[in-house]
Amino acid sequence: LKEVAEAKNKEEVYIKGSVETPEVVLNKKEGVLKFSGRSMPEDAKEFYTPLIDWVSQYAENPAPGTRVVFSYEYFNTSSSKMVMELIEAVKKIGEKDQQLTVEWHYLEDDDDMLEAGEDYEEITGIEFQYQSYE
Repeated sequence: LKEVAEAKNKEEVYIKGSVETPEVVLNKKEGVLKFSGRSMPEDAKEFYTPLIDWVSQYAENPAPGTRVVFSYEYFNTSSSKMVMELIEAVKKIGEKDQQLTVEWHYLEDDDDMLEAGEDYEEITGIEFQYQSYE
């Protein structure tokens, strides 16, 4: 995935979602970071590491009022570990941006995805705003 590898130094990153990988929107100027769809790439570490690097770099000088949205339909075990690392990187944004909001969107009846968000929230100590959708 060339777009992922090139993500690190860009102001804006857009990666179109696929059957195996989530849609990713990273916008430095607007302070919007979105991850949505399905995540089961062949190599989760290879897919997520440049994105985590981007978020870590962004955390050094974030836009005021950063909004992070996680809206996964599904992710596999290797992705869940990388999402955890991603959330740890997001946590660093909160050290510089007091208005950081983290939204966890989940399908209305998807208790597993809701619980995943609650687990991440508990482990990282970041407050999530939960939103269900149909």
